[in-house]
Amino acid sequence: MAVLGWLTYRRRSATARSVLAGEAAAEAARKSAQENEEALAGGPAAPPEPEPEPEFPVVGDEKAAAFFDLDNTVMQGAAMFHFGRGLYKRHFFGKRELARFAWQQTWFRLAGIEDPEHVQEARDSVLSIVKGHRVSELMTIGEEIYDEYMAERIWPGTRALAQAHLDAGQKVWLVTAAPVETATIVARRLGLTGALGTVAESVGGVYTGKLVGELLHGPAKAEAVRALAAAEGLDLAHCAAYSDSANDIPMLSLVGHPYAVNPDGRLRKHAREHGWRLRDYRTGRKAAKIGIPAAAGLGALAGGAAAGIALHRRRR
Repeated sequence: MAVLGWLTYRRRSATARSVLAGEAAAEAARKSAQENEEALAGGPAAPPEPEPEPEFPVVGDEKAAAFFDLDNTVMQGAAMFHFGRGLYKRHFFGKRELARFAWQQTWFRLAGIEDPEHVQEARDSVLSIVKGHRVSELMTIGEEIYDEYMAERIWPGTRALAQAHLDAGQKVWLVTAAPVETATIVARRLGLTGALGTVAESVGGVYTGKLVGELLHGPAKAEAVRALAAAEGLDLAHCAAYSDSANDIPMLSLVGHPYAVNPDGRLRKHAREHGWRLRDYRTGRKAAKIGIPAAAGLGALAGGAAAGIALHRRRR
């Protein structure tokens, strides 16, 4: 019996070794064949191509729309800064106001955050400037200012993104803290659907110097998008939003397809942490690395220069 047990063990052991040998030979054959193929092809086999991203925007999706911030997303610099330059050129205000406005713009762009006091001052300054003027007058001037300062500052890359949504049959809206009149002019000139912007009160077609509510900024943008989506019957999970600023994270977080375009440092970090898509159309990479959009940096320098000249003249 002992001899029979020993023979049975030897047979089982031999069988296991055979299986192991066969598997090893097969693996070696596969490896050898792959090496031969690579040698014939002149190099290592190409890695498998990644799966393409799903087509977006989706053509014919009636529940989808796109929302674009304006300043440094669609257009280089701030719309209000360009609008202010145009009003100054037309003698709506003097060098003192220009210097203060330019300093606030410079501080904001360099610091990367908004000082509530500066925002309040800027709001009050603009309202005092337009008070008593007719809405139709400012609209006409706005058309001229667009041609003078804004048209050449539209980012071609962002313009192409907006056009892709339009070509897919979707509505495209600007969402900005700039006056709704200015935003509407930009939207119309670009062939977009319309604009959400800050609304200044008017009576009988004349500005009163007051706002309807507050500036359309930060969380207020998100509320405006939510209200418009409800009115238009949109599904926000199908919608896209585009912005350069961390101030617009509430709006970007509402939609199913958020994009960080020419992002500041805080938004870039947030986008990477949350897997949001990034698009950067700036050429000044140094400015991008320190969180200051290149166009904004140029605007800040221009504003700072204007402020310096005005202050120097005042001191003299």
